[in-house]
Order: sequence, then structure tokens, then C-alpha cells
Amino acid sequence: MGKAGQQSLERSALVEAAEQLARALGQIEALPSSPALRLERIKLQVALTNALMHVKGFAAPETKAAEQQARVLIEQAEALGEEPPLGLLSILYGLWVQNFAAFNGDVCTSIAAQVLALAEKQRTTVPLIIGHCAMGLSLGFTGDIVRGRVHFDRAVGLDDPTEHRALATRFGIYVPPQACRSQALWMLGYPEAAFADAEHSLKTARAIGLATTLMLTLSFVSLPYICCRNYATANTLLTELVALADEKGAALDKAGGIHRQGYVLALTGKSSDAIQMMTSGWAAYTSTGATTNLPMYLSHLVIAYADIGQFDHAESCIGEAITAAEETKEKWFEAEIHRVKGEIAMQSPERHAAKAQACFERSLEIARAQQTRSWELRTAMSLARLWRDQGRRTEAHDLLAPVYGWFTEGFDTLDLKEAKALLRELAP
Repeated sequence: MGKAGQQSLERSALVEAAEQLARALGQIEALPSSPALRLERIKLQVALTNALMHVKGFAAPETKAAEQQARVLIEQAEALGEEPPLGLLSILYGLWVQNFAAFNGDVCTSIAAQVLALAEKQRTTVPLIIGHCAMGLSLGFTGDIVRGRVHFDRAVGLDDPTEHRALATRFGIYVPPQACRSQALWMLGYPEAAFADAEHSLKTARAIGLATTLMLTLSFVSLPYICCRNYATANTLLTELVALADEKGAALDKAGGIHRQGYVLALTGKSSDAIQMMTSGWAAYTSTGATTNLPMYLSHLVIAYADIGQFDHAESCIGEAITAAEETKEKWFEAEIHRVKGEIAMQSPERHAAKAQACFERSLEIARAQQTRSWELRTAMSLARLWRDQGRRTEAHDLLAPVYGWFTEGFDTLDLKEAKALLRELAP
């Protein structure tokens, strides 16, 4: 039964794998203990945890319980002088995954540092890739995108196609490091490099042939396409994600795809449908214990509510987004939260120009501190348009020109096209 469960996991039959592995573990418990049996039990317990990550969710109670049992088994084996191959690294990484899914920035960064330190002691490729990706994501999501990118670069440098299946089956979740890096590259102002990473990671995920890896990769690379306003590509990726997750019984992946499809609807003016899709998708997502991307989710709800004139709801959601970013330390979207707040101030019946300017200036401050040139460009355009409408055309031009002038690629993306057109309009 244990072998059957692992084979089911290998072919991403996740629900079946979870059932088979649970039964196998129940059978093992009745057998006399031995070093070989203890090792087999650890392998099966870790495999069960990996299956439950997708069936129930990374931070779901069932997954946490399975992860805790794996820790107990590993610690018992180590106390007997045995050294399970997964050991402490597996324990730490599982704990990091839980805190990343139910996002806690400080805890994520602390655990990621422990994962990376242990990986550096082991000096083998697989742990190092895991360690650098965990550290890169922790730093990036808490707003230190530049340092996060350094860790992604190191993971990419270590990436070895022969290790991919080992990463995916050993740790339950594996995303090609290029997928992790793609969002950071877009934010830092390198759209073409971001899309190259996205395409490479999708090709890698498809070659690995595991639905679990492909679902996570589709989820990761949808973000830079949403952020760069390439909605057609984003929607294609998300449609594939939702269909695959539905087929595999992967509740978390499906829910994540659905609420991101809602983002696309909100950003393309289909606001009523967007609100329904986002709220239902988010409810399913959080039912698994996940909260990652809460500030982004709330900001897109703001856009949809404002578009249909429900400014009270929009104001409430933007306040929640700011609070969520502060409390969880999920800061990568923070500049955009304040830009959206400024845009809503301008759309409201009262048209609060002074409030909007303060929001745009706060957004610029955050983007410059984080060196996120793409967010800075978008906010510079928002403030330039405000100043243009106030007759401050020279100031508007002087604000936007150096931000646009920094870019060296991505001139066919929508933001850069709009910035170029706005600069022509503002030219003396």
C-alpha cells in the first residue's frame, strides 16, 4: 500500500495518494519497530504530508498534523542514533511552508535563514536550491526585493535538471527558481527578463511531468503577467491552473487560481463578476488556512468596488489592505496599495486631489526604498496625470521623465507605452 501511495503521488493522483499513504502508515504502526521500518515510516509520513499540501492546503490542520507527526518520527529516529535522509531540513522547510502560506513575514524570514544555514552546512545542491528559494521568497514578500533577487540568482545558478524530480517528490512543493525570480525581476524594472524566466520555468515544469510542480509554477508566473497588464496571457495560465487543480483535487491551487481570475476581471472592467469570483475564490483559499497575497486581493477588490460606485466598500478594503501589509509584513505590493488608494480618491464624487497626491507620494517613497522601478513608473504616471490636470505640466514631465528614462527593456509593455505617450503630451 505504501508503494502504491508513492506511485500515486508520483503521477499526481493526490487524493488517491493521501488515502493509500494513510492506510499504509496505519499498517506499519502494528508491526515491530526496526531501523528499516522506522525509515520507511518516515518516508511515507513525509509523502502523506506532501499529498495533503495540495489536497487540503499548506497551512490546513490536516497538513500541519501530518507535518508534526513527521517531525516526531524524525526526532525519534535521530534520538536512536539513526540519521534519516530528510532530517532537520525537512522539518524546518515544512514549517517555513506553513508560515509562508499563512503569511507571517518575520517568522518566514527567520525560518528561511535556518533552512539556508543548514543547507550551507550540507553543501549539496538540492538543499541549497530549497534554502535560497525560501530565503528569496521571504525577503521578496517582505519588501526586500533586491536581496531576494540575489538568492533567486544563486538558486538559478545551482539549478540542475537531473535533480528536479527529487526536489518535487522530496519536499512536496518545487517551483523552478526562475518562476520565483520572475516576479522580482518585473518589480525591479526588467520586464523582458521576467517573461524569459516565466517561459523557462513553465517549460521546465512541463518537462518534469508532475502536476504539483506545474500548478505551482502556473500560479507563480501568472503574477508578473497580471502586474504588467498582459491579461490575455495571465488568463490563459490561470484557466489551465484551475482546470488542472480541479482534475487533481488540489483545493488550494484551484482556489488561488479562481481569485486571481477575479483580478483579471477587475482590471478589465468586469467589476460585478470580479467581485463574485474574487470573494468566492478567496473564501475557498482561506478555508485551507492560507492568507498569502491578502493585500493584493483586497486592492483588487477596491478597484472593482470603486468601478461600480461602491466607494464605502472600496475605502474599507483599502484600509484593510494597508493594515494587512503592516501586520503580516507582506510588503511587496505596498507601493501599489497606496497608488490605488490615490486613484480611488480621485474617482470618488468628492475628488480629493490633495489626498490623492499624498497617497501617490507615499507610494513613490515606498517604491524608491524598495527599488521597484515598475511600481515607481506606474505611480509616477498617476501623479503626473494629477499635476497635468492641475496645470503643472512641467513638474509632471520632470517627475516622469527620469523614471521612464531608467528603463532599458520592456518598451512594448503597456505601462512603458503609456508613459512614453504621456511624456510626449507633457513635452514643453
